Amino acid sequence: MKNMYFETIQKLEKMGVNSEYIQGWAGGSLGNPKREEQRTNDAYDAGYEDGEANVTNQAEKFVE
Repeated sequence: MKNMYFETIQKLEKMGVNSEYIQGWAGGSLGNPKREEQRTNDAYDAGYEDGEANVTNQAEKFVE
């Protein structure tokens, strides 16, 4: 799990994915509580959803 987590974060950073998606992915992957509703956005929500499933299916939508 640990290696997969770090490898995925590095992959997302190299792809140029929005940092909000990456933060959401990390939180979802680690099982952290989701941010308060007023502090989320589409990129964060998609990242959190993907992180919970340990996939990066929506990452390409948020490449900057």
